[in-house]
Amino acid sequence: MSYKTDYKIEGFFQYVVPPLEGFWWQDNVVGVNYADKSSFNWISVIRLPDFVSQKDFDWAVETATKKKKLDCSSAQFMTIAEGLCVQMMHLGPFANEPATVAVMDEYLKQHGYVNDLNADRLHHEIYLSDARKVAPEKWKTVIRHPVKKA
Repeated sequence: MSYKTDYKIEGFFQYVVPPLEGFWWQDNVVGVNYADKSSFNWISVIRLPDFVSQKDFDWAVETATKKKKLDCSSAQFMTIAEGLCVQMMHLGPFANEPATVAVMDEYLKQHGYVNDLNADRLHHEIYLSDARKVAPEKWKTVIRHPVKKA
């Protein structure tokens, strides 16, 4: 989406592109088995401003496909409603995430909630650091899990 084009989006304003996000899951696993990283499936997403419609998204995909000679056929316009969640800032490499998740789990237990990870409600990460430019020990990642009352 660019303001440097003839295509006009109703309500458009210049904005900072939000950070990359990822949804992770494992088939046939209840919860998350962090020890078996080879079984993880994932999708990457980037949040879009509310003024971007399906029509605008389709135009952007078509334009990028033609201009950049890219295969954008797997790009999807999604609306995600996560519901009630717990989240925490994880500092450090991704391999150390289970320690942060353990703190989240203890918080849930103390407050009468449990994780609600399932096929529709996924482990969610928001990458606040650019892993190409920041040392792993300084990576900042928001970890978000869906929850429900115990």
